[in-house]
Amino acid sequence: MAPPAEQRGSAAHVLELVASGAVASRADLVRELGLAASTVSARVQELVDLGLLAEDGEGTSRGGRRPRLLRIPDDGAVALAVDLGSHHVRLGAVTRTGAASDTEEHAYDLTEGPEPTLELLAGRLSGLAARQRAAGRTVRGVGIGFPGPVDPDTGRVVAPARMPGWHLYELRDRLAERAGLPVLVDNDANVMALGEHAAVHPELQHLVLVKAGRGIGSGVISHGRVYRGAGGAAGDISHVRVEAAAERPCSCGNIGCLETVASGAALVVALRERGVPVAGAADILRLVRDGEPEATTLVRQAGRHIGTVLSVVVNFFNPQAVLLGGALAEAEPMVAAVRAMLYERCLPMTTGQLTIAAASSGPDAGLLGAGRLALRELVP
Repeated sequence: MAPPAEQRGSAAHVLELVASGAVASRADLVRELGLAASTVSARVQELVDLGLLAEDGEGTSRGGRRPRLLRIPDDGAVALAVDLGSHHVRLGAVTRTGAASDTEEHAYDLTEGPEPTLELLAGRLSGLAARQRAAGRTVRGVGIGFPGPVDPDTGRVVAPARMPGWHLYELRDRLAERAGLPVLVDNDANVMALGEHAAVHPELQHLVLVKAGRGIGSGVISHGRVYRGAGGAAGDISHVRVEAAAERPCSCGNIGCLETVASGAALVVALRERGVPVAGAADILRLVRDGEPEATTLVRQAGRHIGTVLSVVVNFFNPQAVLLGGALAEAEPMVAAVRAMLYERCLPMTTGQLTIAAASSGPDAGLLGAGRLALRELVP
C-alpha cells in the first residue's frame, strides 16, 4: 500500500526513504515521489536546515552534474527500543542512522501480567535513558514490539493469546506516564519486519517476515512501509485453520489453528509426548543440529504447515521476499520445508524471483524496527 496522499513527500516520508536506502539524492526523490523538483528541493532544504538531513559527497552522473548524496546525520538523537517476547525482554538504544547500542536481554515471563511488566520496563528504561544522556545523547522516545495484537491508534494490547490480564491494557499511555517519554507500541513481528527490511533489504518494496518462535507472527512490508490493515491485525497467520490441526483447541478459543501444530510451544508439547525432554526452542534447535529424528521430523512438518498458509499469502500479495525470523528460523529443515511448499503451491509467476530465506539481521531486528519507528513518528 502506498503512503496516503497527505503523507507522500512529507518530512517523515522523505527521511524514511533516505534512511532505508531507497533514494540517495534529490533527483531520486523526484523520481520516487512524482513531485516537482522545486517541491522536493524545498522539502530537502527544510530538513537540512533542521539538521535532520545532510547533503555531501557525489553520486554517479546520469548525463548532467553529479548529484550530491543525501544521508541521515548522527545528530545524537536516539530512541529507546524494547523487544518483548513471551519469555524475554531485550532493550537497547537506536540512532537515526539505524545503529543499535547498549543492548541488554533478560529472562521474563509476560504472563506475570501488565503491572509487573510495566514496573520492570520503567526501571530498565530509566537506567538506559540515564546512560544515553550521560554519553551526550538526546532521548526522543521509546519504541516497543509486543508479542500480540496491538491497536496502532491507541497503543492498547488487544486479546493476546496465553496472556491473561493484558486485554485492552493501555501499554503506551501507562508506560509514557511512568517513563516521562513519548511511547510507540506495535506488534513484535511488524517491528521485526521493519528492522530486517531497513538493515538488510532496503531495496525491496514488498516482503513478508514470519516470526517462528514460541508463537507464530507475521509482519508485512508494502511499498517500503509496515502494512497494518484497517485495525492493526494484518499479517496474523497464526490463527488460520489448517487441515493437519484438525480439532486441536487453540489458546485463541478456536480450533485447528496453525499455531497448534507449528509454533515452538506446540513442538515442545509434541516432543514431550514422544518422550523427548525439551524445555524450549533452544533444546529443539540443538536436537535438530544433532540430527535427532523426532525433532527433525516435527520441525520439517511445522515448516510445511507454515508454507501451506504462506502459499495463499504469496499468491495473493506477490512479495519479493519471504523471510523467516525468530528462534526456529535457525533450523534449516524448517526453512527448506517452507521453501518447498511455496514452490509446490504458488504460481510460477510469484516464485520466479521470490527470495525465501532465514532473516539475517539477528536478535536486534526487533530493536532496530521499534527504534526506527519511534524516531520516524517523532519527526515533524
